[in-house]
Amino acid sequence: MVNIRMATVHDLVEMQQTNLWCLPENYQMKYYFYHLLSWPQLLWVAEDYDGRIVGYVLAKMEEDETKPPLHGHITSLAVLRTHRKRGIATALMRRSQVEMDTVFGAEFVSLHVRKSNRAAFHLYAETLKYEINDIERGYYADGEDAYDMRCTFKKKKEEEKKDGGDVENVAKSVEKITL
Repeated sequence: MVNIRMATVHDLVEMQQTNLWCLPENYQMKYYFYHLLSWPQLLWVAEDYDGRIVGYVLAKMEEDETKPPLHGHITSLAVLRTHRKRGIATALMRRSQVEMDTVFGAEFVSLHVRKSNRAAFHLYAETLKYEINDIERGYYADGEDAYDMRCTFKKKKEEEKKDGGDVENVAKSVEKITL
């Protein structure tokens, strides 16, 4: 069983370690602190039965208020290889998105993903219903292009109404997942 919960300052070292194990894009500890202090509702972790962090989502709200509309951004998402294909990344993303929508009133959430990362692209496009907004040439340090992807919340709300779901039910459903 994996528990999805809001991150605390005590989780930051393990979040950074997970990032180092999983991703080529790494951040200094001060960047994790900045996110936690600015948008604590948007940082979520997945912990296993031993309390070890096996995944996280690091997210923020757009800081430039001159760029409406208000929106969130997924800075980083990682799940240890030993815990992939269990719905953990999906649960982390949905939990952070619920908070962007309900706490901050975001209209959409954006993220960047390497064009070569097919597994992540599938998660975002197929499972979470993100759409390609643009391609950013040479976005990554190694020169690889990135898809700039977005997921609009109002559109999702309309679809959820058709399906009989709502944001609160999504929030409850991702609190804990059984593996």
